[in-house]
This record gives sequence, structure tokens and C-alpha cells, in this order.
Amino acid sequence: MIQPRTMVKVVDNTGAKIIQCFHVLGGNRKRYAQIGDVIVATVKEAEPRRIVKKHEVVRAVIVRQKKNFKRVDGTYIKFDDNAAVILEGKTKDPKGGRITGPLPREIKDKGFEKVAALASEIL
Repeated sequence: MIQPRTMVKVVDNTGAKIIQCFHVLGGNRKRYAQIGDVIVATVKEAEPRRIVKKHEVVRAVIVRQKKNFKRVDGTYIKFDDNAAVILEGKTKDPKGGRITGPLPREIKDKGFEKVAALASEIL
């Protein structure tokens, strides 16, 4: 359950460490983002001399959330943190080349095949 002003951890190797959501894409009244939704965010913490710089506006897809997420089969999944992967422009391709930590299979179902292919583990 990601909403505007939520701080989200970045789990790819673009150089950004923490981003802050300021808009949830998907309609003018969409309030919360969950796994597989795209957000617009600004970079709050970043490593020096990397692809993404501090204060840069980026699009990202939510790949993990603390709130319970109900799957189609009726089971629930939840993670220890809120995490996102930064996307390349307005496409569904990741900007980085590596993703750390597990990802849910719903990411692949929502059309982010390249993001799911980079994941080390899919739950």
C-alpha cells in the first residue's frame, strides 16, 4: 500500500537507494499502489557517479510491499519492506542490470517480463 510521500527502497543497481513516491499512475483518483503498479517518484538518496542522481524524477514499479497482498488463488503474500525497481522512461524495461532479493510472480503477470527475468528468486 504505497501512497504519495511514502519512502520506498530501490532494489536495482541504478545507484538510487531511496525514492519518495509523489504520484500513483492509473487514473486521477487512484490513491494506493500495490505490487505491479507504476509510480512516479523522486530520488532522495543515491550513490555518487551512478546512472540515477539525487533529486531526479523517475518512474518505478512496486515489487515488494509490507501490506498483505491477496493472490488469485486466495493466499496472501507479504514482505519485510516496500521496494521498487526504476524503469527506463515510459517503458516497462528496467533501467538497471541487476535486481536483489525475491520478487512475486505477479510482476511477470502484469507485463514486466524483463524485470522478472533479472530477479534472483521468484515467489
